[in-house]
Amino acid sequence: MIRKKKCVAMLLAGGQGSRLYALTNNIAKPAVSFGGKYRIIDFPLSNCVNSGIDTVGVLTQYQPLILNGYIGNGQPWDLDRAFGGVRILSPYQGKNSSDWYKGTANAIYQNLRFINQYNPDYVLILSGDHIYKMNYALMLNYHILNGADCTIAAINVPMKEASRFGILNTNPDGSIYEFEEKPKKPKSTLASMGIYIFSTQKLCKYLEEDSLNPKSSNDFGKDILPRMLAQGEKMMAYEFEGYWKDVGTIDSLFEANMDLLGDNPKFDVTDNAWKIQSRSPLAPPHYIGDSAKTDNSIIMSGCEIFGTIENSILASDVTVKKGAIIRNSIIMSDVIIEEDAVVEYSIIDENTVIGKGAKIGEDKSSKKGITVLSRNIKVDAGATVEGGAIIDKNVTKGGN
Repeated sequence: MIRKKKCVAMLLAGGQGSRLYALTNNIAKPAVSFGGKYRIIDFPLSNCVNSGIDTVGVLTQYQPLILNGYIGNGQPWDLDRAFGGVRILSPYQGKNSSDWYKGTANAIYQNLRFINQYNPDYVLILSGDHIYKMNYALMLNYHILNGADCTIAAINVPMKEASRFGILNTNPDGSIYEFEEKPKKPKSTLASMGIYIFSTQKLCKYLEEDSLNPKSSNDFGKDILPRMLAQGEKMMAYEFEGYWKDVGTIDSLFEANMDLLGDNPKFDVTDNAWKIQSRSPLAPPHYIGDSAKTDNSIIMSGCEIFGTIENSILASDVTVKKGAIIRNSIIMSDVIIEEDAVVEYSIIDENTVIGKGAKIGEDKSSKKGITVLSRNIKVDAGATVEGGAIIDKNVTKGGN
């Protein structure tokens, strides 16, 4: 009896994330902290397990050390399987040549051996930089019932944002008759979510043909999908109506974090019916001191709070000392905020120290934008970092 999987997932997690600037100087975008407890990659991994997909290849390339260590053997997501489970797939040197992944399609092409060892009927391709909860099993059933060669998950976006996405133009039955990659004048607002299901034989065929085309950019949106459409393959759009956010920019990452706050958050991660799993740090319960004041905030384990926290998210092991104020901000793990420091409308990355009396960022009303401080830096006592600044080095008093 041949052992096989019905569906294998391939998670593209090798992007540099250049639009996140200082936050991705030393780590891959899917490893960026989110919501205090999570990293971005937790969401597609959890979606896979919750959907009954237990074989996931994670394709890494840019700064993979932290991401690889975080995923480990996949145990937090129940992906530590003898046959299947999660596997890290990095570029490798073959007998005759070695290549970095040239594009999304080339990344999958270079890992066809991984796919084929499970002999799957279908392949699910995912991006590692989106925040959402989605049942891929429903999408797979839709793909099968329609006899599709490729199904693309799609979501309606505002017309003013449509030119940022691959746009699907569809017939009333959901079949796709045109695919436009980031059109200047989009004909619809139905945007590709970068989530695809392919029938395996068709995927292999088009990837192999694409690898032989020297003019190809080896990308799904630019090459594979338009070619399949031109060849008359049956392509369907699967409309998704839940919460979905591409967190590839500072603004979108901040907005998605803030969507976790409030009595009725726009995005709820507390649903026991669809758990988002993560590799949680070993830390004691958080402590809120007598002098502390907190309002509408998420505060994770290991934190010690003696100052004021408003409308903010604090990851594990953050220390906020007496007199310090944090408003409308995201503070990642192991940050220390010294006495009387003020942090406004900012993202502070891991292991950063904000000195006594320092002032970081400005109120949202100033319109200067979100201030970002990279990991492992120190801001001197009394120093000031203006609103909208992006800092990746130590800050001394008197200047950025």
